[in-house]
Amino acid sequence: MAGFASSITLTTAERKLLSSQLDTILANAAPSARPLQSLGRAEIGKRFERALAAANGALGAHCVHELWMRGEMALNIERALERLWAEAAATIPDWLPMRYIEWLPTAYDVALRFQAAATGRSNIYLVLLDYEGSRAESYGVYVGMSKYTPAQRFDQHKAGIRAAGSVLKRGIEVLSGPTLHLQYIKRGEAERIEGELAEALAAAGLWVKGGH
Repeated sequence: MAGFASSITLTTAERKLLSSQLDTILANAAPSARPLQSLGRAEIGKRFERALAAANGALGAHCVHELWMRGEMALNIERALERLWAEAAATIPDWLPMRYIEWLPTAYDVALRFQAAATGRSNIYLVLLDYEGSRAESYGVYVGMSKYTPAQRFDQHKAGIRAAGSVLKRGIEVLSGPTLHLQYIKRGEAERIEGELAEALAAAGLWVKGGH
């Protein structure tokens, strides 16, 4: 059996098909799963270039995300984001931030400590707050919960509908990635997690608003 398996030779077309299928699987994975974690930096770079050529925003996002989680230099992440938005804006998943945030890996690590046991209609969400020019740290984060999707609730904040002042004045985008696993959960659990998540993020060194 082993000898038979080792004798299989794939054609170029078959290799391309398998590669394409793998890219599709990877692109549909949650960012917290880090599907490219086992790859070396050079291989991730190759996949990123292939993603740009194919305008595959989802695959490109995973490439950027993996390097980001590994502590890649800020300048390299910013350049990669710029290139990805230029080549594949229509297919970039909303969990990839539009700008470099130094503490994003920390936000993922902290958020993944929280799990909900019951499903429901409530969602935990994070909003990036802009403090550039007014604090040493350029960005803070707002922690909230709502029956609306994070994107809908963000739009409500910016429109002044039951708005938190920090989001109304300083909110610049939703950080949906770290809390993707905390969507459609039971209200009681959402209320608990909202407060505990805010406290945990603050304890990790982030400037936090909300969480009540």
